[in-house]
Amino acid sequence: METPKTLREAIVYFSDAENCRQFMVEIRWPDGVVRCPYCNSDAVSYLEKAKLYYCKAKHAKQKFSLKIGTIFEDSPISLEKWLPAFWLLSNCKNGVSSYEVARALGVTQKSAWFMMHRIRFAMQEIESPKLGGGGPVEIDETFVGGKVKNMHKSKRPKDASQGGKGKAVVLGMLERGGKVRAKVIKNRSKVNVAPVLKENVAVGSHVITDEFSTYPFVVDAYTHEVINHAMEYVRDHVHTNGIENFWSLLKRGINGTYVAVEPFHLDRYVAEQVFRFNNRATKDNPLNDADRFYLAVTQVLGKRLTLAELTGKMDERPN
Repeated sequence: METPKTLREAIVYFSDAENCRQFMVEIRWPDGVVRCPYCNSDAVSYLEKAKLYYCKAKHAKQKFSLKIGTIFEDSPISLEKWLPAFWLLSNCKNGVSSYEVARALGVTQKSAWFMMHRIRFAMQEIESPKLGGGGPVEIDETFVGGKVKNMHKSKRPKDASQGGKGKAVVLGMLERGGKVRAKVIKNRSKVNVAPVLKENVAVGSHVITDEFSTYPFVVDAYTHEVINHAMEYVRDHVHTNGIENFWSLLKRGINGTYVAVEPFHLDRYVAEQVFRFNNRATKDNPLNDADRFYLAVTQVLGKRLTLAELTGKMDERPN
């Protein structure tokens, strides 16, 4: 099936509900055979007026939509709006505001905000090979948050001795010529840094860090080189400029587009930037906007993010 290559083409193409249906069928069932998400039976028929599928097997939920079992589940917003939103977030280098999405798609700002968080959740990688198989891995951390002097007195950190003075900490790992991984951690202590490195960087890899005091205690399983930023920023191949570049992109989006990001939601904003960075166009991998969009949509399966989970109000839901 011929799919759009530009934003203009995507808006025109996905304004047709039938095009959206065929596109999602291709994403969910590449062989073209629609199967019931509840019993996996292929004895299903499409109810055109209701825009639902009907499973002929006997069970409680015989009717189902293409949204079941995806990040779209239980959303009243149509695929004609969801898919352009995916295109925007997949390809806007510095992110896209929920206010802008609301104006562009004709939904409320709250709905757009919820949509964008679900898309970010879909962008998160579940399983992928560990870093370190192709080149040195640069490891660094950054702080995300407002300046302490601008904070209200009630929100200022009580312990100013903590790194970042109460800001959120993001640990990043970049394999040169490869992918980046980043995760929000509680603080820069060994107990928080070590598990993330073990999970994402293969044992025996060549790692490069700055002079921060925690790293010598967590890199026993790696070949470790240090660049002391008090003295120099580059020494032959020893530097952390690659991961610093990623931090620049991340903060450009957070400070310039999103302005204020709660630490509770930060991991999803980080995942958004990681997705775009890992799927950027390079000489070896010349991806375009359509490729990034398609890849993002293929990751909607088996993922669910409810409003109660997003807002941290799971305990407030009625039984």
